[in-house]
Amino acid sequence: MHALRHYYASVLLDAGENIRALSKYLGHSDPGFTLRTYTHLMPNSQDRARKAIDAAFGPAAEGDGDDDAAPVAV
Repeated sequence: MHALRHYYASVLLDAGENIRALSKYLGHSDPGFTLRTYTHLMPNSQDRARKAIDAAFGPAAEGDGDDDAAPVAV
């Protein structure tokens, strides 16, 4: 049963579920405990972050068709 619980947590983390929600699903009273227990299951978080930034500032964001808008400083 423990292996199934661990698998459940790893699938949700890999899909991008947040620690607070996972903590609630697993019945943990402290999201910090969940993070300490399952943090090793998040190896692709850097890749997910990179993809999110690329999607926000990628080619589609540059050519959104609003040529009269003032540029936004980042």
